[in-house]
Amino acid sequence: MIRVVLADDEAIVRVGVRAVLAAADDMLVVAEADNGRSAVDLVLRHRPDVAVLDIRMPGLTGLDAAAEIRRAGSGTATLILTTFAEDSYISRALGEGASGFVLKTGDPHELIAGVRAVAAGAAYLSPLVARRVVDHLSGGGPRLGAAERVSGLTAREREVLGLVGAGLSNGEIAKRIHVVEGTVKVYVSAILKRLDLRNRVQAAIVAYEAGLIPAET
Repeated sequence: MIRVVLADDEAIVRVGVRAVLAAADDMLVVAEADNGRSAVDLVLRHRPDVAVLDIRMPGLTGLDAAAEIRRAGSGTATLILTTFAEDSYISRALGEGASGFVLKTGDPHELIAGVRAVAAGAAYLSPLVARRVVDHLSGGGPRLGAAERVSGLTAREREVLGLVGAGLSNGEIAKRIHVVEGTVKVYVSAILKRLDLRNRVQAAIVAYEAGLIPAET
């Protein structure tokens, strides 16, 4: 069961999001908050798998809450949920260590897919956000700087990075390259450290920029 803390300052939105998650038989909302500070406190108290955070909340924004949750080392993945798709919000959310970004205006299935993905250790961007990120950062093709950046990785590490960029979880990557999941975790940790990245979303962006995403994915 994926345990979720939900934070949004609008009660009607929380009701809607809770209903969407309740439709999935593998998710349970364990606590709700109407502001970012309470969200952080609830995450530290309940240690959920995922925190679904609205961006604009009083006291502490969802982006600030995501940053605090990451620094606290709770192990909770953060999924940003918002009506805003501006590049500045997307960039900051990724920079603060959020594991995913889903728009409230998107298909409810995107929310479910996003929660499952980040809970499994993968990165998730809703299709609209993914297009904007890739178009903005990749410029339609591999960037020389990114290619040089990953050149110091081993062939296996570049393969794993490409699969992270394709949105695969550690378990899925393990099956793809025929190793145990623990080995994939070691590879991912090494990649993040060597490329000075905070999370898998940032790793996915580098993979896109470097042209490492396998065509079949």
